Amino acid sequence: MDTTVADTLIGTTIDGRYRITGRVARGGMATVYTATDERLERTVALKIIHPSQAANAHFVDRFTDEAKTIARLTHPNVVAVYDQGRHQGLPYLVMEYVQGRTLRDLLTQRRRLSPVEALAILEQMLAAIAAAHRAGLVHRDVKPENVLVAEAPSGGLANLVDAVVKVADFGLARAVEASSADDSGQLMATVAYVAPELVTDGHADARTDVYSAGIVLFEMLTGRVPFDGDDPVAVAWQHVDNDVPAPSSLVKGLPKVLDDLTARATRRDPGARPTDAGALLAEVQTVRDDLGAANVETALLRQVPPTRGAMVDATAVVPAVGAGDRPSWARLPNQAAPRGQEYTAGRLPRSAKRGSEGPDRRRILLSAAIAVMVLVVVGSTWWVTLGRYTDAPSLINQTKAQVELSAQQQGFEILYGDGAYSESAPKDTVVSQDPAPDGKVVKGGVITVTLSLGPERFAVPDLAGAELAAARGELEQLSLKVKEGASQYSDTVPEGAVISSDPKTGTQLKRGATVTVVVSKGRAPIRVPDLTGKNINDARNELAQLGLTAAERYKDSDQPKDAVIGQNPKAGTGANKDDEVTLDVSKGPPLVTVPDLTNQPCQQAKAALEQLGLRVRIDFNPNAFVRSQQPGGNTQVEPQTEVALQCF
Repeated sequence: MDTTVADTLIGTTIDGRYRITGRVARGGMATVYTATDERLERTVALKIIHPSQAANAHFVDRFTDEAKTIARLTHPNVVAVYDQGRHQGLPYLVMEYVQGRTLRDLLTQRRRLSPVEALAILEQMLAAIAAAHRAGLVHRDVKPENVLVAEAPSGGLANLVDAVVKVADFGLARAVEASSADDSGQLMATVAYVAPELVTDGHADARTDVYSAGIVLFEMLTGRVPFDGDDPVAVAWQHVDNDVPAPSSLVKGLPKVLDDLTARATRRDPGARPTDAGALLAEVQTVRDDLGAANVETALLRQVPPTRGAMVDATAVVPAVGAGDRPSWARLPNQAAPRGQEYTAGRLPRSAKRGSEGPDRRRILLSAAIAVMVLVVVGSTWWVTLGRYTDAPSLINQTKAQVELSAQQQGFEILYGDGAYSESAPKDTVVSQDPAPDGKVVKGGVITVTLSLGPERFAVPDLAGAELAAARGELEQLSLKVKEGASQYSDTVPEGAVISSDPKTGTQLKRGATVTVVVSKGRAPIRVPDLTGKNINDARNELAQLGLTAAERYKDSDQPKDAVIGQNPKAGTGANKDDEVTLDVSKGPPLVTVPDLTNQPCQQAKAALEQLGLRVRIDFNPNAFVRSQQPGGNTQVEPQTEVALQCF
């Protein structure tokens, strides 16, 4: 049986113009539909708030301001707003309909994106947000759910590099100078992407959006957000207390430029970030160019180089030598000779006809021919083995710029091999070369150099919650050693899983360094009982029976005197023997001063006492005047104390 509840708005025509054709998504505050604009004959998206929000004047005003806000942002990467109005008292917006999916949907399907795809999407995101920043607006809620990826011109979403990206939901944006927490004091951002300054003081400016965009980049590259957990407040404070780890610490092989870009965008100090989305966009474009150059360079390095030691380069192009350019001893028969030395096959030059052509002459000619052949062989051998080679220059410790200048001046070509880590050589200086300094290299040939990657360091991964065996394997893969520290009880981490590590997550360590992990022993053996509402004496006795100690703090309260009104740790928390449980104990409600009601009408006196929270008993005539009272006037009593009035 189909239990789906039909949406009564589907098929409805709003404002005589927008006919609702289907529902796209339902959120906590509004629902988005597809609709046909029958006036312009186009498909639009219609966003209408829920009836439960209509009574919230503050929210309705913010929703209405959304249309005015986005209407100011005329940009191809911003979801456009066409119209606004009310339907049956509910405000609605008419927006551009984007055929595609949210970035959240894509990440759910693919988990993470390639660096080229991630940068292509981030570039368009930042272009949209930069337009908002130029207009004096802050988005305040940059996250994958608010990024729409439309179908690429090439068709579909297979090629994300060509896809069109649009940023939605600028409804929470405000003028930069008016940025603050909302009236409820809650953060106007999703905690997984919230900037530290929003957590600590509620302040937001353009750099807040830069931070959130950096977190989105981290998630596109790694498939996860840097900080996560069940407690939103705890997650928010992780942004304040911890640096975002390098993406390459989670996904091996990511270029370092992506680590640097993510780090700059997610600095905890807003002053250390790019000033706005436009500044970050410029850095992203530079990184994309660098990645493109790196890909070309890698392709060159993957080509098969000539075999070392070969005597002849089979791919070399040798200029043809004309017969007239050869020395006389190197010419073959029938080749032209310089003027005065012409001869034809089988005949000597004219000047030789005067002499004898006997055996001695033939021996001389034969010896000369042999000598010429020897000279040709010796000369060729010298050229192949020695003549075409020269000494390779020393490029060790030179920077990349110096290497390229030396190559240009001395006529060499340079290829860059895979980098090598070095504790002594500064980054991007030469640590080795092939051929080695003073080794033999063909004149104008290729020298392959290896640049320093700087000191080799490994970032401590986030091990919290991982089983000890898994944490050990992950650290050993990073060439780090594991030491198991003293285990501890934990109410949140299962037995055998890692509670924390020292050094902490993200710390850069040398190969072979030791990481100490603290492993959970599970929940402590004594479970703290729920003592709220109990008398302090009963609470003390119950804790003593469990082997726990009570510490008491008395506070003003409207609860009965000596009643427990709070405790720390909370009920259900694990504890060890002799652990202390702090109890907040009520001092009792404040005393009430009984007024002097003598000679007042009895009914008027009764009303005055009841208004003070006291009970009243009237003796004798309730319609007479008060002649005496008990307790007497100006006496302090507890609330609900009975006051007897004698009226006659």
